Amino acid sequence: MPFALLVILVLAVDQLSKYIIRTNMVPNQSLPVIESIFHITYVNNPGAAFGLFANKTWLFIGVTLAVVILIVFTYLYLPPGQMIVRLALALMLGGAVGNLIDRLRFGYVIDFLDFRIWPVFNLADMAVVSGVILLCWQILASGGKQGSWL
Repeated sequence: MPFALLVILVLAVDQLSKYIIRTNMVPNQSLPVIESIFHITYVNNPGAAFGLFANKTWLFIGVTLAVVILIVFTYLYLPPGQMIVRLALALMLGGAVGNLIDRLRFGYVIDFLDFRIWPVFNLADMAVVSGVILLCWQILASGGKQGSWL
């Protein structure tokens, strides 16, 4: 799947899921899917992961814009091939932009996936984490040799 198409797909699924939550639930409402294991819980998160640094919206916007620029430049300068790295970058970019849109529109990120043993998160967070895991896996698989994972 081409890079831009995957970024758009991640972004669209993220924003659609947040729209559905925002229009059908009220903040802090929780609906059990599997009692005591998995709930859909609508949370407005003004912070970073785990709610850290709450209400530092402009800081998060600045950092996210820097990360987006870094991802785009990394992608543009990748040598041919490197499908795992391209996939990882597309997931990270789509997720980062999804949460950036929330911060720009609302001043917070909409979270709703609640496994009860972990802070509530969203699909953009899942995309970013999956991308980071893929990138780390690629680096480890290359033996960490400088440049070999690019």
